[in-house]
Amino acid sequence: MKKSSVFFLILLLSPFIGGLYGVLHDQITFTISPEYYTKFKFYQFGFVTAGDEWVPDHIRLYVSLVGFLATWWVGLIIGVVLALTGLFQENAKRMFRITLRAIVLTLLIAIVAGILGYLYSISAHDAETIASWLPANIDDKQAFYSVGSIHNFSYLGGLIGLVIAGVWSFWKSRFKDNQQSIAPKN
Repeated sequence: MKKSSVFFLILLLSPFIGGLYGVLHDQITFTISPEYYTKFKFYQFGFVTAGDEWVPDHIRLYVSLVGFLATWWVGLIIGVVLALTGLFQENAKRMFRITLRAIVLTLLIAIVAGILGYLYSISAHDAETIASWLPANIDDKQAFYSVGSIHNFSYLGGLIGLVIAGVWSFWKSRFKDNQQSIAPKN
């Protein structure tokens, strides 16, 4: 397999991986705050245009769709950047292996960032402050705010993860797994 084939394979896989991350992420956050979806995300994604709250049949399917639509493009961006850094690897097999590991590293950092977002949301602001930021029709303002924080921190984590994974991938192209330490022996 050529590096160009690996490059395009990564470009095909990364939006799917990003979308799958979004599906799982949104299933978890829906459990925390259904209102975040029924009173915000479903409107944001154009599933409904008027009203106070929309609760469709098969709601988890719509939550999955929101998750996929919100993250497939992030996966594509991550895939492009990491596939480009993967081109520095010595061969196509190593490029594929290192780039997939870099994508997993990015995902792990985004997950940790989302958890930090949740911890921030439950500790940084009092209920009165949170209530002042949100519309009156939100019943569980703390849960709604927590999910918003998880989402925002996860996107930030994806960006931070991309930078770290890109640097790691480039570093792996310079220092192969089988090389000895560069420190001189006594």
